[in-house]
Amino acid sequence: MASQENLPEVRNLILLLGDQLCRNIASLQGADRDLDIILMAEVPEEAGYVRHHKKKIAFLFSAMRHFARELEEEGWKVRYTQLDDPENSGSLTGEIDRVSSDHKFARVVITEPGEYRVKCALVGWAESANAVLDMRQDSRFLCSHERFQSWADGRKQLRMEYFYREMRRETGLLMNGDQPEGGKWNFDQENRKPVKGDVSLPRPPVTRPDAITEEVLDLVEAQFGGHFGTLRPFWFAVTRDGALQALEDFAEKALPGFGDYQDAMLEGERFLYHSVLSPCINAGLLEPMEVCRRVERAYYEGKAPLNAAEGFIRQIIGWREYVRGIYWLKMPGYTENNFFGASRPLPEFYWTGETGMACLAAAITQTRDEAYAHHIQRLMVTGNFALLAGVDPREVHEWYLAVYADAYEWVEAPNVIGMSQFADGGLLGSKPYAASGNYINKMSDHCAGCSFDVKRKTGEGACPFNPLYWEFLVRNADKLRRNPRVRQAYRTWDRMSAERQNAYLETARRVLERYF
Repeated sequence: MASQENLPEVRNLILLLGDQLCRNIASLQGADRDLDIILMAEVPEEAGYVRHHKKKIAFLFSAMRHFARELEEEGWKVRYTQLDDPENSGSLTGEIDRVSSDHKFARVVITEPGEYRVKCALVGWAESANAVLDMRQDSRFLCSHERFQSWADGRKQLRMEYFYREMRRETGLLMNGDQPEGGKWNFDQENRKPVKGDVSLPRPPVTRPDAITEEVLDLVEAQFGGHFGTLRPFWFAVTRDGALQALEDFAEKALPGFGDYQDAMLEGERFLYHSVLSPCINAGLLEPMEVCRRVERAYYEGKAPLNAAEGFIRQIIGWREYVRGIYWLKMPGYTENNFFGASRPLPEFYWTGETGMACLAAAITQTRDEAYAHHIQRLMVTGNFALLAGVDPREVHEWYLAVYADAYEWVEAPNVIGMSQFADGGLLGSKPYAASGNYINKMSDHCAGCSFDVKRKTGEGACPFNPLYWEFLVRNADKLRRNPRVRQAYRTWDRMSAERQNAYLETARRVLERYF
């Protein structure tokens, strides 16, 4: 940090990160337009620590530039560093040092970063620079680290369902006094219908890129052209007004069907009844509670069924808060978990989508084009294959972190390391989310047009998920046989003839040879 003698004085330097684009963010509370400076920066260190999807980088840079412009129009002093600034230091701490060469400030104010590595970098910088760092809790989340730690203490199993009930009670969302609306906390059993027949599917609203976004798109193409993903057409909302309109559009058009079909997959239909609001929520353009209140209002106005409203709200105040709690409870080290000792590399088709499996091709192609896929595509298609095949969970984690516009380590790592890959050994989930092709066939129409036969269990042309499922169980029997939720599968295996078992294992061997 440069010497600040004889420099113009400001009270605070407020660092706003790219996922903190919110007027109510803690670091802006008590700030003064005349006395403080806001720093925002597009830095290579953050844009390149994994090879982020081009749409993800464009979304964040455009949203940051729009937010900075709005702050300036309101009279705030904003120091904004664009990626292609010749003086760009390359890092957030380097940009703080650049400001310190021009201004004398008493302290750096920041809302706690969502990612552990960023927090460590800022704390380390403050210690080495002997600077005052005012790091504030992120009030956008309902559950503080201390609150989650208190909930977790003494529990042998950290199950989301029980945490979720406490969040419902605390927020009052969908509560009738001290009881849940409809007499049940969870309507998950009513959220699993496949889409069949003629249905009217809504489309997320398309935001036409303005001059700021077009400039960003050109920048990303020039600087990150070799990264994964299709950049154009670009349609994400990048302002709060645009995000609010997307929320209204979802509540009016898609929410009524969300409850029944949130787990469904349909060939050629990328969004179904999903909100696609998670990039805006995670970046700060929408606040979680305002989204939940809007969904709750739709239910009370009779415009959405209870299973839709409850299912959506559960994802926000239940699952989203829960995985953040797990992340901060177990970092550092959580992303290094590898319960099964899986070591295969991530198959190349995760980057190309070129695979004969229709479900994987659909999910990966969609991810390439949209930087988005819904939770079942992530968990039960791309995640399920990686789990069954024994892919190194660290590589799976880094792929998910890179390819989705809503992915930050605090939310992505527990979902992948814990839920999808069971690499934490059951801390987060009670069983591995492993499934054969039958599940995918039940929840989608992908299998009808696949080059593999989902009904064929072994031999040439068999759906790869079928033999891989059994090979996964056999390979990990010493760690899974006693799991009560998997026990029945092992009983089924034990009843098979030796000839049948060998056919499964031989077919699995050939599948693995094909892709690895």
